[in-house]
Amino acid sequence: MSDGGTGFFDSVDDVIDRLAETGYLASTAVATTVFLADQLGKPLLVEGPAGVGKTELANAVAEVAEARLVRLQCYEGIDESRARYEWNHAKQLLRITAGRDETWDEARTDIFGEEFLLPRPLLSAIRGDEPTVLLVDETDKADVEVEGLLLEVLSDFQVTVPELGTVRASRRPFVVLTSNATRELSEALRRRCLFLHIDFPEADLEQRIVRLKVPGLDDALTASVVEVVGALREMRLRKSPSVSETIDWARTLLALGAEGLDEDVVRDSLGVVLKHQEDVRAAVEKLVVP
Repeated sequence: MSDGGTGFFDSVDDVIDRLAETGYLASTAVATTVFLADQLGKPLLVEGPAGVGKTELANAVAEVAEARLVRLQCYEGIDESRARYEWNHAKQLLRITAGRDETWDEARTDIFGEEFLLPRPLLSAIRGDEPTVLLVDETDKADVEVEGLLLEVLSDFQVTVPELGTVRASRRPFVVLTSNATRELSEALRRRCLFLHIDFPEADLEQRIVRLKVPGLDDALTASVVEVVGALREMRLRKSPSVSETIDWARTLLALGAEGLDEDVVRDSLGVVLKHQEDVRAAVEKLVVP
């Protein structure tokens, strides 16, 4: 293991094999980037369309490494107190009230102690000694200002609490940031990360995923499902089907006892893979069922 690495994996093949044990089938490109992030101790920025397995990758790494998973779910309006830490103001007020005879300097020293600190994901991820995976999910949904909060953690793996000092990681977490690329992330953030783009899988890989997740489905029907989903993704739809929706459709066909894909079956079950009426209408008009 290189200095600063987390040491979860021994090789690229080890990544592929162990992730597969969790049900995550990683391509060589994905496994190579995960291995390098592990060895170099670098955060991993994973971009790609929704539903291609970005979040699941972090979950799978945590599972195979038997690591604690700490998740920071980003959203518009998230601020420092939700990302790094905040103080338990109600408990602080009770302490001040209980110590009315103390001077402010005495009370202040007390109320800004560990007892009153509420760690949020970024602080929580760097405080523990156990193996940890920090998932910063949908980073692109947060405001630009939040990226500044991430830089301290991603650069030096530390969080500064003015009242207590700087908390440094005794054991670096494996960091995964995901993005759907709805806005451009800053160059400063990108420089600190290894980059991985995950797109919709090739047909062969998606068939393997479906067979793994829906083992009761006939191989020929599995191939037809993946082919039709691939055709849907080629259309100009409002939302292309994700891999999870391919799996849902396969499970639907299995539950219906379908022996093949024909126009009636496709029309009756398209709502499993397409979630907007204009997409369903376009698919019915243009889709050629194999």
